[in-house]
Amino acid sequence: MQTTLPIGVFDSGVGGLTVLHALTDLLPNESVLYLGDTARVPYGTKSAAVVEAYAIRCAGFLVNQGAKAIVIACNTASAVAVDSIRQKFNIPVVGVIGPGADVACAYTQNGRIGVMGTQGTIQSGAYQAAIERNRPGSAVIGQPCPLLVPLAEEDLVEHTAARLLAEDYLKPLLEADIDTLVLGCTHYPLFKDLLGELAGPKIRIIDSATAVADAVKNELNAHNLNNPSNAPGTKRIFATDWGQRFEQVGSRFLGTSLPEVEHVDL
Repeated sequence: MQTTLPIGVFDSGVGGLTVLHALTDLLPNESVLYLGDTARVPYGTKSAAVVEAYAIRCAGFLVNQGAKAIVIACNTASAVAVDSIRQKFNIPVVGVIGPGADVACAYTQNGRIGVMGTQGTIQSGAYQAAIERNRPGSAVIGQPCPLLVPLAEEDLVEHTAARLLAEDYLKPLLEADIDTLVLGCTHYPLFKDLLGELAGPKIRIIDSATAVADAVKNELNAHNLNNPSNAPGTKRIFATDWGQRFEQVGSRFLGTSLPEVEHVDL
């Protein structure tokens, strides 16, 4: 496999651009393809079978575009589709759950870890299982937050409704005496400042994007897939539905203006 081929990243929407941002910071010489399945967002309210089918289709598109590795920048899809994508395409596949869980285990002091995620991610038990493997005996308190993704997608992070919902979602986690909070959805970093303000300084908030980038680097090293070129990598952005809102919100996630968004029909 050619080392100069791109890394493929997909998410149900624009949230995975936080992972793309971390990847390009850590591996600036790697080219990246990003696919936002915005026509089907959110994944978190759909059945595991449907999400798995969507994820395989997204991964297949990226593989057809020449991806040498796949990053599932969606917690819901990571919970149900990592193994099937790995088996189907036989290339390195990195999900977001394992790296985020590992960081949470490293930081917690009292072993009580909160996870905010979509309904699908929490119901899957994927974070609970990953944390238990890494730190047996930990207490994992999952909190479904189904309305945060639509707020992020609609660029309503600073709306009054966002604060009210964040307070409501945080309440049972704070009552459970967590000391570490995992943002178990790549859309949620837009709410990190608000959640930090509401949770207080004693709670460590884990955004797994950086951990995912580290995991991708390790996978490339393990499979001798690192791009040897010192030239800056390129970015291509695809979306199954897009418009001004995608570009506006996407720029906030990516931390810079988006390259031209290419429409694809899956």
